[in-house]
Amino acid sequence: MKQFGLVLFFVWSMGQLNAQLAFLRVLNPRCEYTVNPIGIETAQPLLTWEIQAFEKNTMQAAYRILVSDDSALLVNDKANIWDSKKVTGSDNQQVLPKSLFIKPATKYYWKVMVWDQKGQESSFSKPASWRTGLWSAGDWKGARWIAYSELPDSNRYVPLMHGSGKKEWGKRPDVLPLFRKNITVTKDIKAATVFISGLGHFEMSINGSKVGDHFLDPGWTQYAKQAQYVTFDITDQLRNGTNALGVMLGNGFYYIPGERYRKMTGAYGYPKMIARVLVEYADGTTDNIVSDTSWKTAPSPVYFSSIYGGEDYDANLEKKGWDKMGFNDAAWQNVVTTTGPELVAQLGMPVKLMQRFTPVSQKKLKPGVWVYDLGQNFSGIPYIEVHGKKGDTIRIMPAELLTDSGTANQKHTGSPHIYTYVLKGDGIERWNPRFSYYGFRYLQVVGAEPKESAYKEYPAIQKIEGWHLRNSAAVNGSFRSSSDLFNKTHQLIQWALNSNFTSVFTDCPHREKLGWQEQVHLMGNGIQHNYDIVSFAHKIMRDIRTQQLADGLVPATIPEFTEMHFADGYFRDSPEWGSTAIIFPWYMYQWTGDKRLLTENYNTMQRYFKYLQSKDSSFILMHGLSDWYDLGPNRPGFSQLTPMGLTATAYYYYDAHLLEQVARVLGRTEDAGMYQKIASDIKVAFNKKYFNPATKQYGSGSQTSNAIPLFMKLVEPQDYDAVLAHLIEDIRSKDNRLTAGDIGYRYVIKALEAAGRSDVIYDMNSRSDVPGYGYQLAKGATALTESWQALPNVSNNHFMLGHLMEWFYTGLCGIGQASGSVGFKDIEIKPQPVGDIKDAKATYHSVNGLISVNWKIEGNSFNLSVAIPPNSKATIYFPAEYKKQPVEIGSGAYQFSIKK
Repeated sequence: MKQFGLVLFFVWSMGQLNAQLAFLRVLNPRCEYTVNPIGIETAQPLLTWEIQAFEKNTMQAAYRILVSDDSALLVNDKANIWDSKKVTGSDNQQVLPKSLFIKPATKYYWKVMVWDQKGQESSFSKPASWRTGLWSAGDWKGARWIAYSELPDSNRYVPLMHGSGKKEWGKRPDVLPLFRKNITVTKDIKAATVFISGLGHFEMSINGSKVGDHFLDPGWTQYAKQAQYVTFDITDQLRNGTNALGVMLGNGFYYIPGERYRKMTGAYGYPKMIARVLVEYADGTTDNIVSDTSWKTAPSPVYFSSIYGGEDYDANLEKKGWDKMGFNDAAWQNVVTTTGPELVAQLGMPVKLMQRFTPVSQKKLKPGVWVYDLGQNFSGIPYIEVHGKKGDTIRIMPAELLTDSGTANQKHTGSPHIYTYVLKGDGIERWNPRFSYYGFRYLQVVGAEPKESAYKEYPAIQKIEGWHLRNSAAVNGSFRSSSDLFNKTHQLIQWALNSNFTSVFTDCPHREKLGWQEQVHLMGNGIQHNYDIVSFAHKIMRDIRTQQLADGLVPATIPEFTEMHFADGYFRDSPEWGSTAIIFPWYMYQWTGDKRLLTENYNTMQRYFKYLQSKDSSFILMHGLSDWYDLGPNRPGFSQLTPMGLTATAYYYYDAHLLEQVARVLGRTEDAGMYQKIASDIKVAFNKKYFNPATKQYGSGSQTSNAIPLFMKLVEPQDYDAVLAHLIEDIRSKDNRLTAGDIGYRYVIKALEAAGRSDVIYDMNSRSDVPGYGYQLAKGATALTESWQALPNVSNNHFMLGHLMEWFYTGLCGIGQASGSVGFKDIEIKPQPVGDIKDAKATYHSVNGLISVNWKIEGNSFNLSVAIPPNSKATIYFPAEYKKQPVEIGSGAYQFSIKK
């Protein structure tokens, strides 16, 4: 009997184990690719989720979604907005139906459950939520734009003038305002939300505490047409009784004064703000507090604000307690009401403080002048804690390099950029700029001494830090290998990406801060492997739609604050830049399977292509910047090695080819046929003009000349091997040195990777003695530089040349998709071990979940560990020298060990 009991216990235990092994869960429910977002601007948001399963080969077979405006209903698996019931399908991305009655400024709750292909069902996911934003002007409930004063129309300078502006404009200082209002809460609060925009940038506080943890809100847009508003949940900051609302404004790109360094000068208007505070009470009633003439205003302690020139703050001008209850604002003036641009919800994640750097060394230049080395070149602001006398003044000059004499060198990154703090003499004072930032590694402090200094006549610095600001998008992947050089190269590129990822992808975080468009599509896949940029992609494309000219031109910089008409207009109109409007939405569709970026932007794509057709001469384009910053005999800039028309026409073909694909996805068969015919005609013309049948090379035979036709499939099949051979020959003949620039180098890497020649990529990039990544590291760079040579007279924090980042994931570790797959449903793992690299590992968080690849060479064995998320399948391809046939697998974790 005892033995029988043991058998029953064993059977029961195995049953429990099997139940656990078959366990199915729904994870990471998101709305518009964001966890519990607020301020969603669509009545049809996209809901996505992932699956966790202990069984291999798990595929979703069905799902059920519940949506409610009452969280209590979901507890009992009920929904008063939508119950999808059980829906058959493997798609884990669902847009809410048009028929649902979704209201603005309302919070919704949802959860989802799934069934797998064996009929096993999960429990419901944990409840998630989203709050809708304000969809029309009426939703602002009468809120007005308010300001300290209004800029006369005669002093508006839009578009902003490139450079310092006209001398007669003068310094044009403006008042940086504070706004305040008292409100009274008399009932129990269920929820409180604020919708707010402040131009150029704002910081809001309630009862003396900052609202949220964002910096540089709202993100940049073309203010002549649109401004973003930001939504915050302030339920925990309001209290019963009297509350004080406060708002501080900075200039940003909205107003650029005529002082200090500026890439451009001009004004959309004086700083202004608009806000609606929605208070929902427990009894079901609501209140709306809006910006109107009842608000009061006064000058801020920030007495200078420039996105390019820095920020100055006089602590003696503080109005103590100005944003707290009980403050007497009788001396403050009434606000003026004004007008502003169309308001749209802020898309993408906000800019936040992401990392703090403390000095790794410090050096005294003379009494009261010190230089602090933070050890890393990054985008951000200084933070100081200081003790001194009233009126003592400290000036901080950030710089990414030092001069030969050891001082901060801003000569090539925008000078002067200064942060000034005037002490009030009240104990230890803490300060950081709010409305400007810079790219720097070093901080030169003038007018202060370290606290341990013997020079007591100077204020004493108790602490100094560098605060790294960047977009707070979630980390999407990771990479490491046995190559220390490649690990450092990955870090080098990533720091340039970090430093140029704010509310747009900028070229550099100091002298320009401009959204040059070629980086978006050339580096898009490399970025996507590192950060989740899907929601940010919608912001990029909205900016492009907003900025597209009537004739269809997509400017090279977006937002286009200034029009780049010099150099024959190539800096404004270059196909390699403007084609982001077509290429980037297609890339994002491939990564996510979300068609909305295609449908929303199809008209924009078509209009841009028609613009290119208007510049067409017998299917050839002859304008643009071509392979910017390639490595030739002269100082880098305009393409030196590759004919201008070659890259422009290749992009013309690629745009037509992609438009054909987009049209087919959208069911526009007639359009697809049209673009297919145009692409064919461009291909014929391109090959006639640029391909030499005798030499089997394109254009000048440069690396870019041959690589772009290979990647874009302009090469006829019978010539492919010869053109590829010439590309490799050019690299080998130059002792494995790269020559391609901003436009061409990605295609050099992609063409070699596609041909299985990562050995060539390795040989080009595993050295430090010639211009390239290793060379920059050897020169002391801690972020990718603008030039392959790490020249000190250009930016030393640019990410436009960071194309090797993509190869670390797709080539060396081999994470990719099968042809025709979208959303990583059909994964391909094709690792390409090269050189002396003994192991490499990469992870990528796809829309279905985490993909992981980890390979190691031990003696004659190639050991590979792979993890595939549920709802995906994969084909594993092994390195050629191991002569093993591909293996098809489903979801789960797998290990392979094969010998040569």
